[in-house]
Amino acid sequence: MQEYIDFVSNNMILTLVWVGLAAALLMSLIKQKTAAYKVVGPNDAAILNNRENGVFVDIRSHDEFRAGHITGALNVLPSEIKSQSFGELEKHKNDPIIVVCKTGQTATDSANQLAKAGFESVYILKDGLTSWNDAKMPLVRAKSGKGKSKKKK
Repeated sequence: MQEYIDFVSNNMILTLVWVGLAAALLMSLIKQKTAAYKVVGPNDAAILNNRENGVFVDIRSHDEFRAGHITGALNVLPSEIKSQSFGELEKHKNDPIIVVCKTGQTATDSANQLAKAGFESVYILKDGLTSWNDAKMPLVRAKSGKGKSKKKK
């Protein structure tokens, strides 16, 4: 036991760094377990969409959405979610909602707000559209000038 005490007293900065990292990891795990949403990968998101009538909610800008989005995704901006202007999304309160952003970093606020607004099953696509692309999943792109969509080949 004396060896541990000697180590801590001789390596205070290193000990504080390790304690800080352990605390951050613990807080992250607690936050993830108590969150109002779940994080899913591209394959699980596709299963939710296909088998459970899940709805993709793309929170990126309209221009980013037109550049490429998941088939059937609804484009709802974070500001619209914050003001509870859900539009077409309102009729999907009982369906799984999969929130999609570019990298998965900005989706948490929107997912929390959707859960607070009464959406029963809210999910976040892990690593956002980046992971969807990495998994070689299909995207729909708007035709230039016509506003219609077509599948990427």
